[in-house]
Amino acid sequence: MTEVLQGFANERDFNKARRMLGALDLVEIGGRDVMIEAARYFRDLRARGITIRKTIDTLIATRCIVSGYRLLYSDRDFDPFVTHLGLERVV
Repeated sequence: MTEVLQGFANERDFNKARRMLGALDLVEIGGRDVMIEAARYFRDLRARGITIRKTIDTLIATRCIVSGYRLLYSDRDFDPFVTHLGLERVV
């Protein structure tokens, strides 16, 4: 939710999106197991010569992978998770 909402420049659009997103089920990202697995995924990608620029992207991708969720995204940092680690993308 934060990733989407922080992109709005004006308050009206921010509030409209906040209301719309509020109707969706929210999934918590963290937890010890997800954090450890995220570090493993980051290290795996780095060993392949791929560096993910933001830790939050690694956590989001990892939560989706371990929970079997598909991810709607436009951030290229998620592509290696699709290609190498089994993240399913919403198209």
